[in-house]
Amino acid sequence: MADNKKRNGGEWTDSRFRSFVTSALRAASRRWPPKYKALKEAFVGRKENKKTGKLAMHYKCAKCKKHFVAADVQVDHILPVVSPTEGFVSWDLFIDRIFCEIENLQVLCKPCHKVKTDEEKAERKKK
Repeated sequence: MADNKKRNGGEWTDSRFRSFVTSALRAASRRWPPKYKALKEAFVGRKENKKTGKLAMHYKCAKCKKHFVAADVQVDHILPVVSPTEGFVSWDLFIDRIFCEIENLQVLCKPCHKVKTDEEKAERKKK
C-alpha cells in the first residue's frame, strides 16, 4: 500500500491503516467455521484439568502430540498468512490465506505455536 493516501483525515499513515485492517480481519477470522472444525478434529475428550481438578475439554497438539486444555491450544495456519519469504503481497492474498480451509489449519499447544511463530519471524527478518 505505497500509494500514500490520506487515511482518517490524514491522521493515519498507510502503515497504521494496514495495522487496523489486519487486526479487524484477524478478529473476524476467530469466528471462521473451519477453525472450529480443526478444534473438533483435535478433540480427545474430557479429562481432569491438572490445574483445577475439574473436567475440561482436551485437545491434541499436532506437533508434540500431548493433550492440553482449550486455553492452552491455538489454531495455527500451517502455511502462514503472511509468508516469511514473500512478506505482505496483497489484501486479496491475505484474506484468502487467513480465511483458509481446514487443510491449512492445525491445533498447536501454546509452546509449540510460539516456536513456529518465532521461526517464521526470524525468517522474515532475514529477508
